[in-house]
Amino acid sequence: MDTATVVNRYYDLANTGKWDAWCDLFAVDQVMDEQLAGHVEGRETLRTMMAGFPAMYASFRNSPREIIVDGEKAGVVSHISAVVPGGGRIEAGVMNYFHVVGGEIVYMANFHDTTPFRAVLPAGS
Repeated sequence: MDTATVVNRYYDLANTGKWDAWCDLFAVDQVMDEQLAGHVEGRETLRTMMAGFPAMYASFRNSPREIIVDGEKAGVVSHISAVVPGGGRIEAGVMNYFHVVGGEIVYMANFHDTTPFRAVLPAGS
């Protein structure tokens, strides 16, 4: 898959809750810098982390607003709309950076305001 296809698939899988297939988009030795989860290395570490994701949200949607692709790199401005099991809503603007090599995400960085996510973070986060 080319970079644009991988990035579009990333959002399609996230928005349909297919987290295992979503993890398969990443290289085995992927690196992710995520605003809430921190520095994450390895696809299986990511898969373990994402196993708990469905319990955190009653609904989750990450809608791309603008996608810019330049060869192996892409930047995406998106908006997350989510509902937590207790009914609280999360609305947040997001910026994602992707580096895709050989049809796999080798590096990703995620930037957003963490305040809207306090409803799902452990106390003290």
